[in-house]
Amino acid sequence: MASNKHGDWREFDKYEEYRYLLAMGILATIYTGLQAWRQIQELSTGKRLFQQRPSALVDFFGDQIMAYLLISAASSAVPLTNRMREGADNFFTDSSAASISMGFLAFFCLALSAMISGYNLSTQSYI
Repeated sequence: MASNKHGDWREFDKYEEYRYLLAMGILATIYTGLQAWRQIQELSTGKRLFQQRPSALVDFFGDQIMAYLLISAASSAVPLTNRMREGADNFFTDSSAASISMGFLAFFCLALSAMISGYNLSTQSYI
C-alpha cells in the first residue's frame, strides 16, 4: 500500500482508509514478529520468558485484537476502492485491491492463531 503512489488523486496517503489499512498492517507485522521471536526464544532456550498463564492470555487477546483491527481496516478500504473502480479501473485501484486482499489474508491467519491460542488457554491446567 505504501508504494501505491501514482500522482494526482492516485496517492494512497490522500485516503484515510488506506492509511488505516497500512497502519494496521504495520502493527500486525510488529505484533506477530514479536510473538514469533518470543516463541523461537522459548523453543531454543527451553525457558519461558513469562509465566504460562499471562503468556497464554496475551497470546489470546493479542491475536483477537489484531485480527479485529485487520478486518476493520480491510473492510473500511473496500467501499472506497469499489467506488474508484466504477470511475476508473487502473493500476492504482488494482494495487489497492491487492493490498486489501493481503489485509484479509492476514486477518484469516490471525483468526486461526486466535482459535489455537484460545484452545491452548482453555486446556491449560493451573495447580
